[in-house]
Amino acid sequence: MKAAPLIQATGLCKTYGDGARITVLNGLDLSVAAGESVAVIGKSGVGKSTLLHILGTLDQPTEGRVLFGGADIFALNDREQAAFRNREVGFIFQFHHLLPDFSALENVMMPALIQGRGAAEAEEQARGVLERVGLGERLTHKPGELSGGEQQRVAVARAVAQAPRVILADEPTGNLDPGTGGEVHALLLELNRTQGMTLVVVTHNEELARLADRRLRLSDGKLHE
Repeated sequence: MKAAPLIQATGLCKTYGDGARITVLNGLDLSVAAGESVAVIGKSGVGKSTLLHILGTLDQPTEGRVLFGGADIFALNDREQAAFRNREVGFIFQFHHLLPDFSALENVMMPALIQGRGAAEAEEQARGVLERVGLGERLTHKPGELSGGEQQRVAVARAVAQAPRVILADEPTGNLDPGTGGEVHALLLELNRTQGMTLVVVTHNEELARLADRRLRLSDGKLHE
């Protein structure tokens, strides 16, 4: 028997505006298996980021629903959704959004501290994941002392430090040069394959998208194989 998908989005619609309404998603369906890597490609403005934000409960659909592990995530209240994001989802964005006054180690520790874990445990966990992404010698450096690629690696480490079940990456290499971007994308796929983390990434880079298990194109508000 085929296992149930980890993520199941059904009939997603998203419209903006009260007068001249703009429809971004229009009856979109998406099924993602646990441990799968899926790349979503498409032109700017078609709704790729909107889709990712809905999957991570950063935004709500106008219609439709999203099941995560069989549970409707939009049936949760605000506090429960916040706990879901902190526990189950690792977000990576085009811009790293690191805290400039904190070191790489402190930035990666932050999600664990928010969860209420002790500082010693959070530090050990953060140190280990930073070493895994090749930044073991840069633990005490602040973001301004790191290259763009190193900053994004810290952002990746922060996203995966709590071993989330899914990584949602929104143009994670869009602000990097091609060589550095390729390294970060390869790192994400390596974590997907070695750690079993489900990966959904939206990108303009079709060459990088081809490395994922499955590539989907978003157009006219729907996903196409």
